[in-house]
Amino acid sequence: MIKAIRGTRDLLPPHTDLWNWVEAKVRDIFRRYNFHEIRTPLFEDTSLFARGVGEDTDIVTKEMFTWADKGRAASERSQSLTLRPENTAGVVRAYIEHGLGNSSVLQKLYYIGPQFRRERPQKGRYRQFYQIGAEVIGPPSTGSESPVRDAEVLEMLATLLDELGLGGWSLQLNSVGCAADRARYNKGLREALKPVIHQLCADCQSRAQTNPLRVLDCKVPEDQPIIAKLPRISQYLDDACRENFAAVRAMLDALGVPYSVNERMVRGLDYYTRTTFEFTHPNLGAQNAVLGGGRYDGLSESLDGPKAPGIGFAIGEDRLILALQAEGVTVAESPEAYVAPLGAGMNAHALQLARGLRRAGVSVELGDETFRLKKSFEAAEKGGARYIVIVGEDEVKSGEFAVKELASGRQEQVSGKKLAEYLLGRP
Repeated sequence: MIKAIRGTRDLLPPHTDLWNWVEAKVRDIFRRYNFHEIRTPLFEDTSLFARGVGEDTDIVTKEMFTWADKGRAASERSQSLTLRPENTAGVVRAYIEHGLGNSSVLQKLYYIGPQFRRERPQKGRYRQFYQIGAEVIGPPSTGSESPVRDAEVLEMLATLLDELGLGGWSLQLNSVGCAADRARYNKGLREALKPVIHQLCADCQSRAQTNPLRVLDCKVPEDQPIIAKLPRISQYLDDACRENFAAVRAMLDALGVPYSVNERMVRGLDYYTRTTFEFTHPNLGAQNAVLGGGRYDGLSESLDGPKAPGIGFAIGEDRLILALQAEGVTVAESPEAYVAPLGAGMNAHALQLARGLRRAGVSVELGDETFRLKKSFEAAEKGGARYIVIVGEDEVKSGEFAVKELASGRQEQVSGKKLAEYLLGRP
């Protein structure tokens, strides 16, 4: 028997009802904040991620699904392609390619879709996983650099988690400064790591040479006492970055959005600048991040585009669903009515009735004329229908249908003209 590849999975009903509910809620909230959907390809030129995400990040060095796409003709060179491991770089590539900055309108873009990383599969982490993300990007003239953009995004995320029913979340903030701040901080980290590097795990020993900030992301328990004594990024911020971070915090305070400052949180991607953040939830264990993001004011320029400061985030939808389930959030989408044809020749009449009800907005499951009444009731109950509507010869002649509410046992005769309103609970 052929099975799904390790690290992938099938999402099946009724489990997908919760996924659809979450995505509908997300789309509604994004609409309120004037975000619009963008859909980018599932695979991109490999250099997009090497240049955008960072050549020394774990994503690029260890986790990408990459292959050579050979040219059709012998003279054509092969191109290196990669299944997208994240979507910010692809969105910024699209922003540049299609000249979205030329409109002088702040671009507020969101996406929902699969990403791919060659990770060790574990609870909440898959090789094909799903992200909900958004990016706010545009020329400086659109206000894209303003700390109000950071505060607006963070307030929107707090609203989203609250409206989804995810209680107990925590917001952690930090500033990783500008490129010059990071360069100074990297130099300071390298110096501080020299005498202790041999005490760290193998990954951190490598990171200390290539990208010292990634040492701060280490989750190995034995490394934490050493990491706790390393210099802090706040010691290296210039005045403009300090003022920017203070402004973001002041606006969150004014909005009543709770947060804590975590100076060890730098996020793992090279494009981050200034504000970085994570929302965590206690029901997810040690790997407790539900979503994260930050500013990437130089990413467009690194991809040969115009200056276009931006801020964005990605929600791990798989992990969000786990957290919601741990909070007891459930969604069951069941039909309002089960239409039960009884007797030979009743299928066509039942189908006609179901068509009219569906067009009126009623969710309907349809039986079959070969079912006996008992089997129709059993099928309606198993399917979760609220009502069963009997379509027999007498009902078709009179235009009135026997409607039974399965939970209470209450039964009434309802005119076909008023049936949809009755089933939907309207007066």
